[in-house]
Formats: sequence, C-alpha cells, structure tokens
Amino acid sequence: MKESWILCMFIIFCCSRSIAQEQKFITIQQGTYILGDSMSVDNPKRAVKIEAFSIAEAELTNAAFANFVETTHYITLAERFHNAMVFEPGLEEFRWIQDSTAYWRYPNGVSRAGIEEKMNHPVTCISYRDALAYCEWAGVRLPSLDEWEVASRAGSETKYFDGVSLTNIKEFANIWHGRDHLVADTADGYLYTSPVKTFKANPWGLYDVYGNVFEFCEGSLARDKERKVAHARGGSWWCSKNSCASFNSQFIGSVNPNASFSNLGFRIVKKK
Repeated sequence: MKESWILCMFIIFCCSRSIAQEQKFITIQQGTYILGDSMSVDNPKRAVKIEAFSIAEAELTNAAFANFVETTHYITLAERFHNAMVFEPGLEEFRWIQDSTAYWRYPNGVSRAGIEEKMNHPVTCISYRDALAYCEWAGVRLPSLDEWEVASRAGSETKYFDGVSLTNIKEFANIWHGRDHLVADTADGYLYTSPVKTFKANPWGLYDVYGNVFEFCEGSLARDKERKVAHARGGSWWCSKNSCASFNSQFIGSVNPNASFSNLGFRIVKKK
C-alpha cells in the first residue's frame, strides 16, 4: 500500500514537471537594471540588481491549465463563488459585469462560448490564488514585479521595449483599437484573447508583454500597507489608448487576490 502511494506521488510529480518543461523559457542575465518612471509614485525610477532567472516566453495557456485541473481536480475560485467579471461590447468605459457562469472554461460566460477552439489562448478568469495553486503543482513560480519589468523592457529604460510606439504597437500587442467599448472591436482579428505568440515578440523573445492578458506578479507596493493585494502587469485585449493606456512596462495594476477577470492571466518563472 505504501509503495503504491509513493509511486502515485512520483507520477504526479513527474507529470507536473514535464508540463513546466514544455514551456520555452528565456533566461534573463544577472545585472543591474533601470526600472520605473520618474513620474510614478508606485514605480519610481531606480536601479535594481536582479539575479539571473528564466521566464516563460508566453502566457500560460488554457491547454496547460486544463492539464493541471484534469490531474488535480482543482476547482477555481470563480467556480466556487460564481463571481467572475466579464466584458461584452456595449458597456460603458471601465464597466464590467459579474457573470455567475464564467470561469476558465467559459471565460466570457457560457452564453459567449467556451475555450474548445481556444486551447492555445492564455487562461483567464483565474484568480491570483488559482495561479499560485498551479505554480505549486507545476514546480514553478510567478515573476516578481521587478523581474517582470526587466524581462518586458528587454534592455530599454523607457515605457516600451525598443521598436514599439503607440503607432506600431498593434504589431506587438492584442489591445483594443476602437474609439470606445460601446462597439465591438476586431480590427486586429480578435475581440477577446488571441492565441499566444500571435503578435511579435520583444527583443529578448517574450511574447504578449503589452497585450492579450494582464499577468499576475509577486510583490507589494507602499499603498498596500498591511493588506494582501495581488498585482498584475502588462496589458490586455481590453486596454485602449482612449480609455486605459496601461499597456506598457511601467504600470502596476492591483486586484483582490480572490478576484477573477476575463483579461487577467499569468506567466511562469522556473524555480532554482
């Protein structure tokens, strides 16, 4: 009996490790990097020393998260509490709706179809705590706030990595191009998420750092005080230069650790 239990645990361990290894990781070299912005209170301009780390080239997909759920039978917070927040065209700026049917398999709610044809899209409608559960199982971790920024900048000290501007960002990021959110926008081929790696990578080979979905990171800000707050970085398919220009390397978003949104996912980092 004891031998069977050990064998079972070994198989689960090997499966989780192999899934983590399916990801292509980009190694970021140890060094001192300039982060932040001189105009930012949350993220002031400063020099930060970073140890070497390896970060996934793309956001975690629905396929990878499905493997986790099928192996562990994990139930996300949105499934337990039916509190996921989703968007549909026609809503006023910054307005989202709570959809009791939405969770990672139906990230925009059951009425807006599921992920059957979107297994290579980033997983969404998962909370920070769900992301941590995946990481523990897979033997990986979330990037720190500083690590994410170093990787996204790819050596740049400005708002975007070299070669990107508001004029050509549509080549690098799945964002919202419409004037507002009252009318559906599929100008880049996608209303919601796109398959990972659809758009151009940054100079170090990371995809979707300014679009597709915001990415959970580890870390805290002075404004958090004693509260546990989840933070996310990057940008999402919902981001628009006319209403939410947060798709860059400097902005740091905040969200309840239990909250689930259809434009929020994560990218993983190897543990040493």
